[in-house]
Amino acid sequence: MCGIVGYIGPREAYPILIKGLHRLEYRGYDSAGVALINNSGTLSIYKAKGKVQQLEEFSQQKDISGTIGIAHTRWATHGEPNYQNAHPHFSMSESIALIHNGIIENYAVLKEALIKKGFEFRSNTDTEVLVHLIDFIKREENTDLCRAIQLALQQVIGAFAIAVIEKENPNIMIAARKSSPLVIGIGKGEFFLASDATPIVEYTKEVVYLNDNEVAIIERGKELRVVDFMNSEKSHKIQHLELTISQLERGEYEHFMLKEIFEQPRTIRDCMRGRINIEGNNVVLSGVLDNTEKFKNARRIIIVACGTSWHAALIGEHLIESLCRIPVEVEYASEFRYRNPVIYEDDIVIAISQSGETADTLAAVELSRSKGAFIYGICNAVGSSIPRNTNSGSYIHVGPEIGVASTKAFTGQVTVLAMLALTIAKVKETITQKELEGFVAELSQIPDKIEKILEKSDKIKKFSRIFTYAKNFIYLGRGFSYPAALEGALKLKEISYIHAEGYPAAEMKHGPIALIDSDMPVVVIATKNNLYEKVVSNIQEIKARNGRVIAIVTEGDTQVSKLADFCIEVPDTHEYLDPLLSVIPLQLLAYHIAVTKGRDVDQPRNLAKSVTVE
Repeated sequence: MCGIVGYIGPREAYPILIKGLHRLEYRGYDSAGVALINNSGTLSIYKAKGKVQQLEEFSQQKDISGTIGIAHTRWATHGEPNYQNAHPHFSMSESIALIHNGIIENYAVLKEALIKKGFEFRSNTDTEVLVHLIDFIKREENTDLCRAIQLALQQVIGAFAIAVIEKENPNIMIAARKSSPLVIGIGKGEFFLASDATPIVEYTKEVVYLNDNEVAIIERGKELRVVDFMNSEKSHKIQHLELTISQLERGEYEHFMLKEIFEQPRTIRDCMRGRINIEGNNVVLSGVLDNTEKFKNARRIIIVACGTSWHAALIGEHLIESLCRIPVEVEYASEFRYRNPVIYEDDIVIAISQSGETADTLAAVELSRSKGAFIYGICNAVGSSIPRNTNSGSYIHVGPEIGVASTKAFTGQVTVLAMLALTIAKVKETITQKELEGFVAELSQIPDKIEKILEKSDKIKKFSRIFTYAKNFIYLGRGFSYPAALEGALKLKEISYIHAEGYPAAEMKHGPIALIDSDMPVVVIATKNNLYEKVVSNIQEIKARNGRVIAIVTEGDTQVSKLADFCIEVPDTHEYLDPLLSVIPLQLLAYHIAVTKGRDVDQPRNLAKSVTVE
């Protein structure tokens, strides 16, 4: 959600900024802009509604010289997507330019006070309030840019990551954050700034992640300085990026989403590497083993997450309760933080987020910590906020996920949750060694089995064309398959814009069955498990009402294949691991329907990859 890029150094800034904005397009946005201090000393802002390409076209024949600049992709919150509301924003004197991710909650009060002092506003954004406030304080207090920013941020309520440049001083850039990510790349005599590491990795592998309530003073020819809002010096750690440029390219694939679907055999192996021993008879998850007593004595486990991560959490609930016999509650992070939940000191709260920056999940973490609970994080982005704000945790190690609709992050999260459950079960002695070894053996085979499913992509592509007419879909599953049905429905609605809902199959009779007719496609996960016969009965009820059934079945199935209109076979596996296989054809089905309908599958409308505001 929104993207920040900045550069200061000896090179021309504009090409670096534009390339960086392209790297951040996956985050979701509706306008883009750039601010440069040109070689002539002019502070210039160029911006455009739409994609970065429109910004490039607008900037043609403009003065794009300069070795310092900031750039932004905006996902609209306050004010519609248009030229006026796009970032960067000028101060009224046009001496300061600012870009901002996040939301300033008290902007209306600040704006009213500034209007009374004679400030005029050109946009409807909360961001413009901040640049005017900085400008006002700088003049009123007769101070420098950094101190003005510190004083202004002390008055701000909300979440923000900002970058600011000033016409009078082309040798300095100021950045600050609270509850929104910022990373600084350190090169040889140059600095790079971004919302995440993707725009930086091409130029340097040395980075510093800013913490909340920190201000970075990035000055040409000097060492990086980090202070807090009260101007106290803060230490900062330089970290080495493992990210590579090849991970950010589509390669032979038409879309990042398709690439990421096909990467899942490798990413699940990467997720398990070093955690399942060579002999294949044990799982070693250090985040659990380093905190054995916490997990052995946990009263209950609460899992907080949003979107796709919430679906993975539902599978985790089944796994932990079944294997570990610990009660588990799964909560939407956005609701959890507002309902005054009962949290005990002997509770464990697991926070799941692909980006590690999800605002609602971070807020749930803060609430849980204030109640004394032990916090365990599961995320993908190394160095992000959730790993830095939890007691322990596990990375899923699936590499950057560029497609907005999550695929490999979901299977990575489920894989980590399976290993988490097995590790806790061993610690609590709720699983025998023989059961553990059997489970580990099945988990180790999942990547090979996914490769077999991916071979069916062309078959799924062929029959998916039939369903582009549909206005609605229903997805059904039971037990472990119900969360997979929810995830399949989410994928379809995200990228094809077809309305889709997931239900437990038995709940169909309690309302949704009224929707079934010959125009309603129903996707049913009907793999072999202890609820198989019941799901078969649900399919018969659908067919009796002329519904069209797409069934996900276990290889060799003969019963459902006689009932369904279309069947996609997946290899047999342990019932607990079935979602790792059944979700693959659901991802492919959504992808191929969306492509046939001409949708932008990597950057679907209105969606953002990292939701850093409420």
